[in-house]
Amino acid sequence: MAGATAGRPAQQEKQTRQAGRAARRPGPEEARQATVEGRDPLAGVRAPGDPPVDVYLTGTVFLDIIFTGLDSAPVRGTESWARGMGSSPGGVANMATALARLGLRTSLAAAFGDDMYGEYCWETLERGEGIDLSLSRTVPGWHSPVTVSMAYEGERTMVSHGHEAPAPEVLPGPPRARSCVASLSPGRPQAWVAEAARAGSLVFADTGWDETGAWDLAALPDLAHCEAFLPNAAEAMRYTRTGCPRAAARALTATVPLAVVTMGAEGAYAADGRTGETAEVPAILVEALDTTGAGDVFMAGFVTGTLAGWPLADRLALAGLTAALSVQEFGGSLSAPGWGEVAAWWQRVREVTPADGPLGAALDRYAFLSGLLPGTTRPWPLRRAVPTLGFRTRP
Repeated sequence: MAGATAGRPAQQEKQTRQAGRAARRPGPEEARQATVEGRDPLAGVRAPGDPPVDVYLTGTVFLDIIFTGLDSAPVRGTESWARGMGSSPGGVANMATALARLGLRTSLAAAFGDDMYGEYCWETLERGEGIDLSLSRTVPGWHSPVTVSMAYEGERTMVSHGHEAPAPEVLPGPPRARSCVASLSPGRPQAWVAEAARAGSLVFADTGWDETGAWDLAALPDLAHCEAFLPNAAEAMRYTRTGCPRAAARALTATVPLAVVTMGAEGAYAADGRTGETAEVPAILVEALDTTGAGDVFMAGFVTGTLAGWPLADRLALAGLTAALSVQEFGGSLSAPGWGEVAAWWQRVREVTPADGPLGAALDRYAFLSGLLPGTTRPWPLRRAVPTLGFRTRP
């Protein structure tokens, strides 16, 4: 019998693996309940007839391989050794995981590779994080995109490889959702963004570096359908032709109702074009191990606070805090914190910080957490990046 199993064709072996995976998968809601740490940030605003999904997003899932503990950038013609290594789902999985770990009902539409990397990413996101993948698909014969990230001196260098997934025969539309997260690229409008906004979803958007060098907001037509835009300082200043990130945020409110500009070690600044309100929260200074996915975690914190109806400054504070917690772990998507980590941080800093000193006054910015976190528990540690995949089970 053992010899027959060993000699099975590869395709039959793969089908057996996939059948076993399907048989042991919980439903999305069952997995989500097992993953969320006893905290529903939207409990106070949920009502009968609400959309079943809190956040919808779509994009490409990568397999990330992260090297840490490098003393310097790799030097041409030499070999560098890293003291740490981790593998985790990457790409759009960074955002999806960060949202799910904060208790939001998250739906992801993505293509997954027809290989062990793709299988690992699917298992991790659906079973491990409780993300709804009913709109996702595995593409036969298509291999997973891969990114190798090297973290050193608080920064990272990445090398990626992949091919665009074949388009599905039927393109699924966005589900009924409270909100959506979109990554905008100049000159590449996405029809689903307008469709989601027309259906009542709040659309939160970020963008990347404009390789064309034009930095023209007209090349981002989907901003017209967005509730909030969250560029970094360099991007915001180039798009608005300003020399100050705060001025850039205010200028962006002529295009989008809410602009949030991240400023690295200076924190973040937000401007609400509807009310004229502005808010600024300084960064929490930490020793960064790996900054991969920190911007996605910031977005997830801000989306969570917005959907919960929090004041603007509190939304910025949670976003900055969760991003700071994430960079102290490595592994991109799996470095995202949950409410257990937020609660542990708040308890720890209150214990070690004198209330009557300048640091105590700075911590007042996070006092709103006290009313949110009592009773938050974490029955088991969150999943983190693993050095490699597919360890064989030994008898």
